[in-house]
Amino acid sequence: MHFPSFWQKFYFVPTSSVPCRLTWPEQALRANILAQISLALNRIYTEWYPSRGYSFNITGSPGYDQAYVEGRTVYAVMERLTAELFSTFVRRSGDAEPYFTEYCDGKLVTCAGMKQWGTVDRANEGMSALQILRYYYGDRVQLATTSNLADIPESYPGSPLRPGSTGTAVSILQKQLSRIGKDYPAFGKPALTGTFDDATEASVRAFQKYFSLTVDGIVGRATWYKISYIYVSVKDLAELTSEGEEFDAVVSGGVWPGVVLRQGSTGVHVEQVQFWLLGLSQFDSGIPAVAVDGSYGAATAAAVRAFQQQAGLTADGVVGRLTWEALYAAWVDAMSDVGGTAWPGTVLRQGAKGNDVRTVQFWLLVAAGNYSALPTVTVDGSFGPSTLAAVTAFQEYFGLTADGAVGRATWNKLKEVGIAVSNGLVDPNVAPGQFVDTLRLGSTGTPVRAAQYWLRLLAAYYSGQPTVTVDGVFGQATRAAVLAWQQRMGLTADGVIGRLTWQSLYQNAAALVESGSLATARVVPALPATLSPGDSGAAVLWLSRTMQFLAAWLDGIRPPEDQSAVYGDALEASVRSAQAAFDLPETGVVDADDWAAFNAAALALLTAAPPAARPEPDGIWPGHALMLGSAGPAVLQLQRWLNALAAVWIEAQFVPETGRLDQDTETALQSFQSRAGLVPLGIVDDATWDALRDAAALAGCADCAADAAAQAAPKEG
Repeated sequence: MHFPSFWQKFYFVPTSSVPCRLTWPEQALRANILAQISLALNRIYTEWYPSRGYSFNITGSPGYDQAYVEGRTVYAVMERLTAELFSTFVRRSGDAEPYFTEYCDGKLVTCAGMKQWGTVDRANEGMSALQILRYYYGDRVQLATTSNLADIPESYPGSPLRPGSTGTAVSILQKQLSRIGKDYPAFGKPALTGTFDDATEASVRAFQKYFSLTVDGIVGRATWYKISYIYVSVKDLAELTSEGEEFDAVVSGGVWPGVVLRQGSTGVHVEQVQFWLLGLSQFDSGIPAVAVDGSYGAATAAAVRAFQQQAGLTADGVVGRLTWEALYAAWVDAMSDVGGTAWPGTVLRQGAKGNDVRTVQFWLLVAAGNYSALPTVTVDGSFGPSTLAAVTAFQEYFGLTADGAVGRATWNKLKEVGIAVSNGLVDPNVAPGQFVDTLRLGSTGTPVRAAQYWLRLLAAYYSGQPTVTVDGVFGQATRAAVLAWQQRMGLTADGVIGRLTWQSLYQNAAALVESGSLATARVVPALPATLSPGDSGAAVLWLSRTMQFLAAWLDGIRPPEDQSAVYGDALEASVRSAQAAFDLPETGVVDADDWAAFNAAALALLTAAPPAARPEPDGIWPGHALMLGSAGPAVLQLQRWLNALAAVWIEAQFVPETGRLDQDTETALQSFQSRAGLVPLGIVDDATWDALRDAAALAGCADCAADAAAQAAPKEG
């Protein structure tokens, strides 16, 4: 998150708007300051004013934004709290942007958001600042802290985008146009390729014509910011009902079923493939739309072949493991900015249309295949009487309010049931989480698969929790994972899943899913022995995309000219530059070591920083947790801090300064966290980052002290 340097000029305090008095409880003041910071940052994030043609980013009007007014009285408590909270803001779990924390005084003016005088009552009731914020904005809001203080960035790439342009800016343009296309179908939905192709130009021209811009198919500053303005508007990013900007992650429902699908196949797995193809067809005119009917006919085979050709796979119209995983990855990519499986923020009722309705209908169709009491529906994106009846029946069956409207609770239950059925986690007419029988070593079947699925999900969140294979067989590895979970939760540690252990696994896994998106690494294609110039196929296409992604983040890596499934000269040059950057032999041939290094770095960069910012070294918090497998400048920084501590603390451990968070680094982190009174998870959050930086500075690390001083000093505009 980039924080505006203008705050050094107009120091942001709430005395110009909060009906403040010296007797206000501190937690109420904190809640108000955080709300005002977040509202201002939301204006910056959404480029609210630049996208409307203004030359400023914030105003001093209390009717819109807040800024410091010279000469106003500033109470000492306000200065102290504002300085403490300066780099903290509010966002909703699963969302990338600062939340639009609408507020008003609650007496003279009313609004849908926080009532400022009401915060006093909440604080006097014993609520903390975060509890007050959640009281008004819902349980999804959380506090995020950053040390990345910088000038206000401008999203416009600096020069016009035109046919033939490539890169991140084009990808952003295409994603925004695709989302706008949900509300303005006549604009079309260009495929998310990163290349300014004919479909993108046609969409731009249609947009320009509709909004009375110069119709030239070129995205200059005026068109860029008009697209940004409409995008923010249709997603409600500056409203309490915001759809939210998703991080690049979704809950996985794409586990390979182990069955090859071809013409003549039927069933739920065919429905899954058809649903993904239908979703992709909304963005890519090269993939024909198909009916989601569970019958693998000629139309489905043709759509599969079209997808395979684009993905650099063998175009045989058969869905094996590679095609299944590529389809799911492509669907995830397409859905990452148009809602995906995240709660859309708007209740869906009869008469609604669009992709969110299509998702609901697909989940209803999947549920109907497993629960005999539920009717089937057609996946057509139109919420008509049959969809209303199916939603109502679903709600009655699963104990929800049977009003036929898809609110948050119904959406989440539909998603849970859809994932459970699609991944074979429930038997016919058995609800997710329903206890059936005690499970122990030697047990087999669907309930074992469900427990393994939850254990695998929990292992992604809890350090030290072993992961397991979801195979439906209760072996020694599953027993070890159950024992670890029981010990963690204070249950009887016998390795047997009785009712209490079952409920603990299910409830904790469900809570994690409902708390926000789960980061799921896309499946990396299997590497042949090597990849060399002249090779082709899915692995080469993946390599090409990985090189293009790394080049956008890391200096010294040359991007390939395009994303190609053929290993040509441009890709070879890119690979050689990456090998040099990672201190690998510069052969131009990708072996297992190269493959592992490139993919580890790409995954770390994807998860270690928000999409709009480069990962920064020199002590600047990257804004996202670092964990085993992360890599990049931020990891190198923390390794240097750990070694600075090891030089003066006998108990501390030296770690290799590789820039990759390996097992040794994780162990050293856990040891530091234990000494610092932090939860020893081996995961670096902002609290661990700050504690480690400060401890290293106290230990006499000159560079660390300089880093800390640089972060504490005001940044110049």
